[in-house]
Amino acid sequence: MFVDSVKISISSGKGGQGCASFRREKFVVKGGPDGGDGGKGGDIFFQVDNNTDTLSWYKGRHHVRADNGIQGMGRNMTGKSGDALTLRVPPGTQVIDEETGKIILDLVNDGDLIQFLEGGKGGMGNTHFKNSRNQRPTYFQPGLPGTTKDIRLELKLIADVGLVGYPNVGKSTLISTTSNANPEIANYEFTTLTPKLGVVEVGDFNSFVMADIPGIIDGASDGRGLGIEFLKHIERTKTLLFMLDVANHRTIMDQYLVLKEEVKKFSPELSGRNFAIALSKTDAYYGEDLNADISNFIKELELEISTENEFGFDEKFPYYVQDLVFSRYDESKPFFILPLSSVTHFNTESIKYSLYNLIGQNK
Repeated sequence: MFVDSVKISISSGKGGQGCASFRREKFVVKGGPDGGDGGKGGDIFFQVDNNTDTLSWYKGRHHVRADNGIQGMGRNMTGKSGDALTLRVPPGTQVIDEETGKIILDLVNDGDLIQFLEGGKGGMGNTHFKNSRNQRPTYFQPGLPGTTKDIRLELKLIADVGLVGYPNVGKSTLISTTSNANPEIANYEFTTLTPKLGVVEVGDFNSFVMADIPGIIDGASDGRGLGIEFLKHIERTKTLLFMLDVANHRTIMDQYLVLKEEVKKFSPELSGRNFAIALSKTDAYYGEDLNADISNFIKELELEISTENEFGFDEKFPYYVQDLVFSRYDESKPFFILPLSSVTHFNTESIKYSLYNLIGQNK
């Protein structure tokens, strides 16, 4: 089960109370106080674990606690400290204060171990309170209570490229063709119900991570379809690939404008990220002239059709790619507009290299 948001209360352990005890030993008269201290309460830690990819362990758990410290004992023996509780979360998890909405921790790097709550201090035994005027103290300190915090855990996947498109436009097919991901693929809308990650190999030594999220439709920001709940999973990406279906009943431009608007409503910052456009399902086009449709789309965006490129695009269809030889990448324009077919593998190799090059523009 994929779980990316949970609310939970967590508590560090309470400190153990001190002990009121007196030394009792043969041939030792009035041995004096020897009550030990209580043990410290258990701390709460968060650890980033790359072997987990969901927050499902926390599903149904309303409150988790670290162990309390043990009471001190006679003969100046300190009680055992409570065991710390380590909460493992996948990379990309944010710890948010449920009361204020403030992000307390942003857990990104695999292996990071961060203390979140400290356990209560153990109380002192009566041996600490002896003095010349009070040689037989009978009191001790109770342990200090632990800390309780109501938090929300939010998982935002970490990827280099995020796929954005209507349902059933070929996002899952592309990520299954170009990466090691195996998403469900079927000929109906909303096949993808949860985000998927795939590692795309570029040559022998380079790679990047691609994220596929459920489809977005017109009105998603108002809750239609699956809404825009899953757009948070591409908030961390610096590169977006808009996938537009040339075989869809909607025009290419209509798809593009709706997707851009829905992303902008969700996050103006996200809508300003570097982006490219893939025109999918060229093998399933049933209109009159696909070349004309693609050419018109490129011209409507006030761009010029490219004649040369460094990525090896198949020139079967018109395409656009920014010329970076004498100019810097223009972030207001798509890095490229590329027709492709994941089924026939048309331009699937080229898009891997061009996306890798686009990622490099962010560095």
